[in-house]
Amino acid sequence: MKFKPMFVLLMAALGTPAAYAFDAFTVSDIKVEGLQRTDPGTVFNYLPVRVGETFDEGKAKDSIKALFGTGFFNDVRIETDKDTIIITVEERPTVAQINVNGAKLLEKDQIKTALKGQNLAEGRIFQRDTLDAAVNELKQQYYARGRYSVIITPTVTKLDRNRVGIELDISEGDVARIKQINIVGNKAFSEGDLLDEMSQTTSGWMTWYSRSDQYSKQKMAADLEKLKSFYMDRGYLDFAIVSTQVALSDDKTEMFLTVNIKEGERYQVSGVKLAGDYLLPESEMLPLVAVKSGEIFSRTKVSQTVSQLSQKLGENGYAFANINPVPEVDKEKHTVAFTFFVDPGKKTYVRSINVSGNTLTKDEVIRRELRQIESAQYDLAKIKRSKERLQQLDYFSEVNLDTAAVPDAVDQVDLNVRVAEKKTGNFNIGAGYGQDEGFIIMASLSQANFLGSGKKVTIEANTSQTNQVYSFNVNNPYFTPDGVSFGWGVFSKKSDPSANDLEQGDYQTNSLGGGLSFGFPVSDYNNLQFRLDYEDLTLITNSKTPKYIQDFVGRWGEDSQEYTASLTFASDTRDSATYATKGNLFKASLMAAIPGSEIEYYKASLQNRFFASPVDDLTFMWNFEIGYGDGYGNGELPFYKNFFAGGVSSVRGYKSGSLGPRDENNDSMGGNRRFVNNFEILTPVPGIKDDKSMRLSAFIDAGAIYGAGEKLDTEAIRYSAGVGFTWMSPIGPIKLIYAQPLNDKENDKVENFQFQLGQVF
Repeated sequence: MKFKPMFVLLMAALGTPAAYAFDAFTVSDIKVEGLQRTDPGTVFNYLPVRVGETFDEGKAKDSIKALFGTGFFNDVRIETDKDTIIITVEERPTVAQINVNGAKLLEKDQIKTALKGQNLAEGRIFQRDTLDAAVNELKQQYYARGRYSVIITPTVTKLDRNRVGIELDISEGDVARIKQINIVGNKAFSEGDLLDEMSQTTSGWMTWYSRSDQYSKQKMAADLEKLKSFYMDRGYLDFAIVSTQVALSDDKTEMFLTVNIKEGERYQVSGVKLAGDYLLPESEMLPLVAVKSGEIFSRTKVSQTVSQLSQKLGENGYAFANINPVPEVDKEKHTVAFTFFVDPGKKTYVRSINVSGNTLTKDEVIRRELRQIESAQYDLAKIKRSKERLQQLDYFSEVNLDTAAVPDAVDQVDLNVRVAEKKTGNFNIGAGYGQDEGFIIMASLSQANFLGSGKKVTIEANTSQTNQVYSFNVNNPYFTPDGVSFGWGVFSKKSDPSANDLEQGDYQTNSLGGGLSFGFPVSDYNNLQFRLDYEDLTLITNSKTPKYIQDFVGRWGEDSQEYTASLTFASDTRDSATYATKGNLFKASLMAAIPGSEIEYYKASLQNRFFASPVDDLTFMWNFEIGYGDGYGNGELPFYKNFFAGGVSSVRGYKSGSLGPRDENNDSMGGNRRFVNNFEILTPVPGIKDDKSMRLSAFIDAGAIYGAGEKLDTEAIRYSAGVGFTWMSPIGPIKLIYAQPLNDKENDKVENFQFQLGQVF
């Protein structure tokens, strides 16, 4: 058997001139040697030559390229024996195992998933360049988390049966912190003012929590846009980011950022006008133009004008209105005039509403919240309100409403409602502590969207040194199709105001009861609720019980049965229930013991809480509350239904419930009239610019409690001022207060430092 020398064929295949060449021939057979795992058919499929075809230098070159290109082989040799091709291959090893050592920041499963994305996984063919690419990808994941000093050392070990084992030793290093941020080219504003606009900061006292001193490309891009907006909202129409540089220290633990800017000249608005076919009266459109002639140019006001004009047309049925602001710039005078061209398009109607993403929640639960209906005129205001109502359900982690044009119908759209459901069942076992309530153990089981029906079912048990409550409640927010709600519940309560030094009388109460409630929607923001409740209450006294309680027991006995009816009107326009920055919460309620009750009495209360944000990152809150109660017929207001004030939730700096009249033991008696007034300014914690879970506040409180028959005078009003810190922490809300009473009297119970933890509020 005579073989053609391999180097001759290889040089021929690679197009290298050689002293030898081979003559083309017709292939009668092809043999493949050296295969262990790869099927011979795979090799034949990649070969550009078949039995019966002519084999020449070009085919030899193509064959070697094709087989190397598969990535299956480390070596390929082609030899000939007369009219037979003999292909000898050396297969690449497979990856038998991948071990990761030293990883803490990333889970090992995360790492293996990232490696698999680079085609490096157990059972696959090993290639060195694939390993290098996988290591680089892994480094990028660490870089994205600020670990620029990460070191990843791969070790490849040969195993039997042509396999390899891979060890990845990872030294994660320290997070690279921003050491310095330099802004070059600023003249009109100080570097400090510009740095305040950026979310990225140098290391500070709170950056351990906010991590704002960790660099990221996404944050950098956002910060550059913030700088641009800052300048363009102050008239600098030609502002530009010239360049940015990011440098690492030698040990890759510190970063230095430099931003080069060009401010340009400041521009003034020389004129504003509307043009086009805006359909609505100009008197309705012009007030929506935020850009005013004579003012300094502001990009935000231009965008606001476009948004407000589009929204106005959208509210009148024009879904595809186009507002095009055209500037006329005078470079010499540094002025700019705007013409807002309005093209309303066709009046649009909603053909159909499509709901998707709800695997548990029934369609009707979603559709009943929608204010836009099918076959009606498109109304952007109703669509926005629909989204707000769906978000307020708190059944979904994401709510998106968008419109899609109907093919071949220029005046119709489909409204697509897409939701992503979240778990609405909640089982909590926890503990907390509050100065008012003492140590609390809480357990609750609730389902806010029971079986996808929108009904809420709650079983709850709360215990503290002063109060124990066990309850079961069910509420159906759509008892009727037009939104009348119905709820019912039962409860068992025990109260001991003398426990935990609460100082509100030495007695105890045990009660059992239940109630029914009906809610009537007055509007999207207003609600009227009617309740009927029954309570069987027992008073437990002792030798230390004050005289006014003993006298009450003498008149009415230790046991009483009460049937009460209450009516509450509520209006809530706040932008958030937990972190409000604007809006108003108003509540007015009247509760009375109805015939059949052993004691006839009533209580009325009113509360108004107003929020406004006159400047960014500063929220003003004004809370005002009054309450009044008395008996009617032959009744009286029971002492255990009295109003109280003082503490974290009313007049801070005074002990909880301590304001107002006192008994012979100097314990608080409460009263039948209540007044509370709070002024508070809230702001994010410095160094945590975009985190809404923490807030600082400064406040002034005033409040008073008046007993029956007492004269209403200002002498009883107590004032305080102080500062507070609120944190919606992962374990529950935390509130810390330091308050200084401003006019406390000799017998007042003063608490300068007050706090609440866990589930107390």
